[in-house]
Amino acid sequence: MRKQFLVVVFFSMVLGSNAQNFSEDTKKEMREKVAEACRHAWQGYRQFAWGLDDLQPLTKNGKNWYKHSLLMTPIDAFDTFIFLGMKNEAEEAKQLILSQLNFNVDNQVQVFEITIRLLGGLLSAYELDGDKRFLTLAIDLARRLLPAFHTPTGMPYRFVHLQTGSVRDSINNPAEIGTLMLEFGNLSRLSGDNTYYNIAKKAITEVYKRRSKIGLVGLKIDVVNGNWTNTESAIGAYIDSYYEYLYKSWKLFGDKDFKTAWNVHQKAILQYLVSKQDSGWFLKHVDMNSGKERSTTYGALEAFYAGLCAYSGDISVAKQIQKANYFMWRNFNMEPEEFDFKTNKILDAHYILRPENLESCFYLYRQTKDDRYL
Repeated sequence: MRKQFLVVVFFSMVLGSNAQNFSEDTKKEMREKVAEACRHAWQGYRQFAWGLDDLQPLTKNGKNWYKHSLLMTPIDAFDTFIFLGMKNEAEEAKQLILSQLNFNVDNQVQVFEITIRLLGGLLSAYELDGDKRFLTLAIDLARRLLPAFHTPTGMPYRFVHLQTGSVRDSINNPAEIGTLMLEFGNLSRLSGDNTYYNIAKKAITEVYKRRSKIGLVGLKIDVVNGNWTNTESAIGAYIDSYYEYLYKSWKLFGDKDFKTAWNVHQKAILQYLVSKQDSGWFLKHVDMNSGKERSTTYGALEAFYAGLCAYSGDISVAKQIQKANYFMWRNFNMEPEEFDFKTNKILDAHYILRPENLESCFYLYRQTKDDRYL
């Protein structure tokens, strides 16, 4: 809820105002509008979808991701309420979570999505609120996810049953395998049990160990035998947050193994994936073994990389990629899910409220204080 919703709020305000002039009064007004919009969204959930995972705004029906509700919206929104000073909404969400959330249910869940949304949300709630019941829930959830990692390689299956521990889908990808480290590692830090850190590090390290000679990884891998089933390499779907979590795990935990892996991949990405165009630096799809171009597809997910480069200190590269991201948005009046940056043709005309482009502006503004990104 929080990221996608606030993206739309932000752009509706910016495109309807003078985007070159952000006075302190303007900033204050925008902050108030964001809080107002968030409150409106919560009121809709409370009225039409209370106790369910999320709200379908057109039909005003609530729906669940799986058989039983896991309270996706209140868990995902709780820390947003805290940051926005929305105490009443935060208390409502907290009471709903602590009174109704139950992981002993007949749900077979996607390990990656449940980790980033629920495990991460519960850990954030605990760190911001201090109520140990949030941590107890996080530990219970993580323990139910552990059977997914019982493979010969240590890389997890994509799905696991919360009650039985049964697993399915052995063909996984670097993003879903690697995008567990921050949450599992932080759970170990908060609980004192290193099991979670070690199992998540094993998983992401096994992906890194299977990189090609030129330092790239593919789109899909068999977690049972460790063989790549798709050797195309890119920066977007199936790989994106694997790179993100390598660098951020280094920042959060100070583990030099993550920094080493990030450096190796970043060198390869800049050498083989970057395509320098007049409208900015895009990132193409290539063969992971040879670096040979496969396609010039780029889109909303790929836009995150400018922010990651900025956060890692590579400001000059970040600026060039964000130039391309800005072109992608303005050229089509709204960012497409995918387009071909050489032919300038849209390949997927959907816009599903992805926050990556805006997030890259956020990182660049924080690093440079250049008002163009604000």
